[in-house]
Amino acid sequence: MKLLRVGTAGSERAALLDAEGTLRDLSGIVPDIDGALLADAAALGRIRSAAEAGELPALDAAGLRVGPPLARIGKVVCIGLNYHDHARETGAEPPAEPVVFFKAADTVIGPNDTVLVPRKSVKTDWEVELAVVIGRTARYLESHEEALAHVAGYAVAHDVSEREFQLERSGTWDKGKNCETFNPLGPWLVTADEVPDPQNLALKLWVNGELKQNGTTAEQIFPVAEVVRYVSQFMTLYPGDVINTGTPAGVALGAPEPKPFLRAGDVVELEIEGLGRQRQELKDA
Repeated sequence: MKLLRVGTAGSERAALLDAEGTLRDLSGIVPDIDGALLADAAALGRIRSAAEAGELPALDAAGLRVGPPLARIGKVVCIGLNYHDHARETGAEPPAEPVVFFKAADTVIGPNDTVLVPRKSVKTDWEVELAVVIGRTARYLESHEEALAHVAGYAVAHDVSEREFQLERSGTWDKGKNCETFNPLGPWLVTADEVPDPQNLALKLWVNGELKQNGTTAEQIFPVAEVVRYVSQFMTLYPGDVINTGTPAGVALGAPEPKPFLRAGDVVELEIEGLGRQRQELKDA
C-alpha cells in the first residue's frame, strides 16, 4: 500500500494512493497514519480490505498539499557515510560501524514544502536518502530477518545538511542537520510488502534540472537490515520512528571547487524507485 497524508500543515487527513493512481480517503477508517496505526495489524487489514473492495471514496488531488506521510514521529535516526561511493567522493574511510546521529522530528516537512536556507549559511547541501519506518518495537534484534520483520515501510527522505555548521563549527554533526525544514519526507509511506529488496532501489536527485545524484542502495556499506539490527543494540526503536539510511555520491560537498552549495531560488527534485518523487524550492530563512 501507498499511504499518505494530505491537507494543510497540521490538518492533514489520512489517504491511500491506489494501484490506478487515484487518491482515496482513509479518514473514515483510521484517524491518522502514525506509529499506532503501523503497529495495529487489524487496522492495516481494514484498510487493505476496504481498498480491495472499492469502498474508499476518491479525493480530488488538484491543488491538495501532500504532507509528511507519517504523524507524531518519535525520533529520526540517521546513518552517515553509508555508501561506498559517497565515502570515496568525500575522501573518508568507510566506517567500521554505522555512524549514527539524530535529526529532531520537527525538521520533518512535506515532500514539496519549502526548504529554508539557514541564516548565515554558505554550505547548504542536498542528500537523497532511503527512509525506513519502524512498525514494531525493536530491542536488541539478533538477525537481519528479525530486523526486516520490524520494518513497516519505506519512504523518500531529503537529508538537507549545512556543511559548515556540521563539520567546521566543532562538536557533533547535529548543528548542521537540525535546521528547520531540513527533512522533507514522502510523498508516500510504501508498506514493506511492496519493497521486496530494499538493496535494489535507484536513487536520483536534481538541482535546477541538472542530475546530481544517480545511485543505488546496492552501494550501501551497511544494508537496511544491518542498520535496523545495529541501531536496536543502542536504543529502543518504536513504531513510527524513522531511520534515514545515508546518501550516495553526488553531493555538493564532494564536488570540485567552487562547490555548488544551495541558495535561495534553487529547486531540488529527488526520487527513489517505487517510492515517489519530491520537489522543493529553497528560500531564505
